[in-house]
Amino acid sequence: MKVVANVRKEQGSGASRRLRRAGYVPGIVYGGSNDAVPVSIEHNPLYHALRVEAFHSSILDLEIGDESAQVLLRDVQWHPYKPQVMHVDFQRVAADEKITVKVPLHFVNEETSPAVKLSAGIIGRVITEVEVSCLPGALPSFIEVDLSQLEAGKSVHLSDIAFPPGVSSVLPAGENPVVVTVTVPGAAEEEPAPAPAAAAPAAPAPKKP
Repeated sequence: MKVVANVRKEQGSGASRRLRRAGYVPGIVYGGSNDAVPVSIEHNPLYHALRVEAFHSSILDLEIGDESAQVLLRDVQWHPYKPQVMHVDFQRVAADEKITVKVPLHFVNEETSPAVKLSAGIIGRVITEVEVSCLPGALPSFIEVDLSQLEAGKSVHLSDIAFPPGVSSVLPAGENPVVVTVTVPGAAEEEPAPAPAAAAPAAPAPKKP
């Protein structure tokens, strides 16, 4: 995916406001061996690109005048209540250096899984994206989670997901979060009935005179 930008010569809040009024978004490109470069990008094409899921988790081809660089979208600032992009950050990437990116999960075969088809279970998606580490050339735009074998009473953990070659999840050691759960309506265990109250002890018999 390609992004076209111009070098932003004027900086500061006043210059940024003028850019926005003219239909452009101020931004910055940083990382790598080059200095950070302030840029401006036409608002409407950028706004529509940001509505595409893959734009947030793909290597982008950024053109700045006569130069080009491969970058990742790292941050987007939105207007508090208008559909307006206020600022964007891009990070340069090198082909031989690993990157860390959040990638969306795509769930497939949910309706044909035994949990849904046989048990009328309700699938709960606990996690919808995962942070991965890989070289730029191996970065997937999404990771597929196949639920075709999911049964009632089971769940899917992150370790159950098949990652593409060269891609690994970024998690603290020992963590294996739940990604998908199954709830079957009416299958919750009933609470045990309260135990009957113990009988009161019999009153002592009156002593004979």
